[in-house]
Amino acid sequence: MYTILGATGNVGGKIADILMKKGEKVRLVARSLDRLRAKTGPAVELLAGTVLDTDFLVKAFTGSDAVFTLVPPDPKTADFIAYADAAGESIAQALKIARVKHVVNLSSVGAELPSGTGPITGLHNQEERLNRIAGLHVLHLRAGYFMENLLMNIGLIRAKGISGSAVRGDIDIPMIASRDIASHAAMRLMKRDFIGSSVQYLLGERNLSLGHATDILGRKVGIAGLGYVTFPYEEAEKGMIAAGLSPDMSRRYVEMSRAFNEGRIVVKRTADTTTPTSFETFCDEVFVPAYTQAKAA
Repeated sequence: MYTILGATGNVGGKIADILMKKGEKVRLVARSLDRLRAKTGPAVELLAGTVLDTDFLVKAFTGSDAVFTLVPPDPKTADFIAYADAAGESIAQALKIARVKHVVNLSSVGAELPSGTGPITGLHNQEERLNRIAGLHVLHLRAGYFMENLLMNIGLIRAKGISGSAVRGDIDIPMIASRDIASHAAMRLMKRDFIGSSVQYLLGERNLSLGHATDILGRKVGIAGLGYVTFPYEEAEKGMIAAGLSPDMSRRYVEMSRAFNEGRIVVKRTADTTTPTSFETFCDEVFVPAYTQAKAA
């Protein structure tokens, strides 16, 4: 039995699909039962609730051979670190009460840093929290920049013919497709081949600057010379608030962007941190269909 938190999300949903296709018994957890209902099968149990409810999580974790954990995103929270700490503590307490032995935890590049990285700080705190659980074998997946993040720029591309963020367009960063994270997580959940506390970096097929990535996106959707704009921090923060993010989340995303820009988030690529899906494949299979659908709407 495997319990998957965030089972309707970019990573958790794909882990669930992989395990279900292999005929594994899974317990899928998400905030809403409506979205979970699409994932049905004879070996599938669906649970809807919040990670802030420790009693609910104990029920979700009890009897599991391994658990996939993450701090679910909440872009509207008034204080992300307070929320992440509350969610993380609830998860940790439930793991202890349920006596779970193996956990694969979704983290991020930069999680080795204790502060100054925006929302990644909450993931650093969760790594430390899980590492303190006696007898728990936990593998932290420090993933690179999600290629799926660029889907949020579709509206900007359509409206203004540009893509952009507060991250400089000339910095090479590790970009990864969420399906590669899910594939690795599912494999490690089934193998349970990790002992104590360990870290696995997952960095995508190669590093790319957002400027280069935008040029590729433009060619894929038929916009020659699509430009990338590095927004000033204050302008980026205001833009995110206007898009519906809380002021705190907007400020923290800007802090994360600053950490990338100033070279404080640095990782070394090796063969075992490199994953197969190229950015071009992501564009063909994910970005272009989403862009086409948005244009049709």
